[in-house]
Amino acid sequence: MSRIGKRPVDLPSGVEASVSGQTISVKGPKGTRQFTATDDVTLTVGDGAVTVTPRGKSKRARQQWGMSRSMIANLVTGVTDGFKKELEISGVGYRAQMQGNTLKLALGYSHDVNFEVPAGVTVTAPKQTEIVVEGDDLQVVGQVASDIRDWRPPEPYKGKGIRYKDEYIFRKEGKKK
Repeated sequence: MSRIGKRPVDLPSGVEASVSGQTISVKGPKGTRQFTATDDVTLTVGDGAVTVTPRGKSKRARQQWGMSRSMIANLVTGVTDGFKKELEISGVGYRAQMQGNTLKLALGYSHDVNFEVPAGVTVTAPKQTEIVVEGDDLQVVGQVASDIRDWRPPEPYKGKGIRYKDEYIFRKEGKKK
């Protein structure tokens, strides 16, 4: 029995959900998102909540049950509050700034890194050492934040690089003389 799957997804006020076949569409203040579930689960909307139930007792049906419920919960969160990832830049001379739809990063290379921001995601640089990635799709927001971080991941000796705001970098001790 899936502990996640058996809980219904509550729809807050201002959010509407409709099911057609295996596709659920969620409409809220921040836009409309949809998800297509596999044939192993049944989606129903009623009483201000979305419920997901497995079809049969197969292992695949039980796997899809919890996953589908989590995806629908992410749709509801995305159209109401949205998702946000915050990155910090640390290092001498490392900085970020937005120019139009391009994030310009100075990361100690011989050239500046120009990162094109994909559609559906908003990237801002409130300070030269902070980057905020926002959007209504959790997967896309996480992927964009990861792509930015991949340009200069934090190193363990001095901690220089781009890291998530809540990330802990395990520091190593340098060479002994």
